[in-house]
Amino acid sequence: MSLNKAMIIGNLGRDPEMRYTPNGQAVTQFTVAVNRNYKDASGEWKEETEWFRVVAWGPLAERTAEYLRKGRKVYVEGRLQTRSWEDKDGQKRYTTELVANTVTGLDPRPREDGAPAPEAAGARPARGGAPAAPSDDFGSNDLDELPF
Repeated sequence: MSLNKAMIIGNLGRDPEMRYTPNGQAVTQFTVAVNRNYKDASGEWKEETEWFRVVAWGPLAERTAEYLRKGRKVYVEGRLQTRSWEDKDGQKRYTTELVANTVTGLDPRPREDGAPAPEAAGARPARGGAPAAPSDDFGSNDLDELPF
């Protein structure tokens, strides 16, 4: 039995870049910064940032490119993949990326008039009676029920 699954929550490091393959399939690439806080040997708090390259394909790629922007907090789920190629000097290069099957925006979307976003329609209260935070799920396979 094998398992290749990765889940990250972080902030987009740049706007997603979408292109189309020669056969017409959409592919979008973006980076996500994930922060980790820890105490070093002297007891001092440190912060470290790990950068992830993310790639999305097909309808997920199109929705991700349209709705996500630099700085937005996202949840990404998928699998890790390592690719290799030779550069123009004949040097072998490698990259590891997260191939997304789910991308969920975690920040509330701002309203067009600049006012804060209202509570999501139909949001169910979380424990303690507080309303659940709205989210954008870009990984939905049912295109007729898009969350936006």
